[in-house]
Amino acid sequence: MYSEVIFDVETKKLFGDIKGNDPGDLGVSIVSLYKRKIDEDYKEVKGNILSFWEKDFPEMWPIFQGVDRIIGYNSIGFDTPALKPYANFPFSKLPHFDIMLKVKEIFGRRIPMDAIAKETLDREKKETGLEAVYFWQKGDKESLERLRKYCEDDVIITRDIYDYVLKNGYLLFKDKWNTLQKVELDFSYPKTDSPEKQIGLF
Repeated sequence: MYSEVIFDVETKKLFGDIKGNDPGDLGVSIVSLYKRKIDEDYKEVKGNILSFWEKDFPEMWPIFQGVDRIIGYNSIGFDTPALKPYANFPFSKLPHFDIMLKVKEIFGRRIPMDAIAKETLDREKKETGLEAVYFWQKGDKESLERLRKYCEDDVIITRDIYDYVLKNGYLLFKDKWNTLQKVELDFSYPKTDSPEKQIGLF
């Protein structure tokens, strides 16, 4: 049995609103996470989604501790440093698993989550990170609810991309030349030597 947390962070500001490029200066508006247990065959046994506003972060941190993997998309480069000012322990030292970096290791460049979701899951995000910041800044009840739903939807897409690789061993996306690419990946937990990872046109 494995314990996992899939998470996503939304911020209060955009990079254009701050000096420099440190995600820690953006301020975090909300964190959504999916906490679950999966069995040895990588089938989910139980799971539930939770969201935390800044005032609730003290209740959130224990959920991340003691799990086998903390899964995100661009989480090592963005979400984790964005949360650094709020954490009273070395959050970055926990077992993070960044899907975007796993794809980059094979394909050689960063691929947007939207591109993978569209071709792999036949799913498209309805709103953007820019709108998420706007929802926070607007601050009314309806906008904050839309922000929460946006963040939770990103978590579900991240989970489904991760699970697709666990089940099928590859992801699909179109590159900048609009060519469909198939990237073979192994997200299984270490047991024996994993099969060689490959990339090819699909």
